[in-house]
Amino acid sequence: MGNKTSRALIGLAIAGAGLLTACSGDDPLAAQAGNSEGKNYIAGDGSVMEIAQNERGEPVEFSGETFDGQTISGESLEGPTLVNFWYASCAPCRVEAPHLAELNAEFEDDVTFVGVNVRDGAETAAAFERNFEIEYPSIEGRDGQVLLEFTDYVPPQAVPTTLVLDDQGRVAARVLGAVEQSTLKSLLAGVVDE
Repeated sequence: MGNKTSRALIGLAIAGAGLLTACSGDDPLAAQAGNSEGKNYIAGDGSVMEIAQNERGEPVEFSGETFDGQTISGESLEGPTLVNFWYASCAPCRVEAPHLAELNAEFEDDVTFVGVNVRDGAETAAAFERNFEIEYPSIEGRDGQVLLEFTDYVPPQAVPTTLVLDDQGRVAARVLGAVEQSTLKSLLAGVVDE
């Protein structure tokens, strides 16, 4: 290769790197994807989205099997529901797990809690649930079907994500990233009191 060709290729490589950096510079999720630092997830930013009753869409239609073979679907749930997308090695999932366990106990008469495990097999999921004293069931979601059914509300790479469904099965609130206990308690109380 001649000197001109080598310089031209180096110039193109530098320009291309600059464009890639510019594209991801303003997008925190893109920045995490490009520099995941070995954490194997893209964390949400903890942002909370609440949807007024008159602005909520149709009930979310979903169905999946728990690790012990029970079917859980939108139609089988009664009353308000919390749906949490998680997996065992996700650091923010581990942070929020004790809060979810406590809130499940506090709201057990008013809100159904359901997990959707997007990565783990039965043994890994069970170990996580034992460790954090999670009493509610989780749907086995490695095939992506349940995530796909929630795609309007759950970005595929933002785990954990927590949804609060009203008593009609419509999304009333969403939290991207680890949820703070006080915030989630307020969101749950809001749908219970509607």
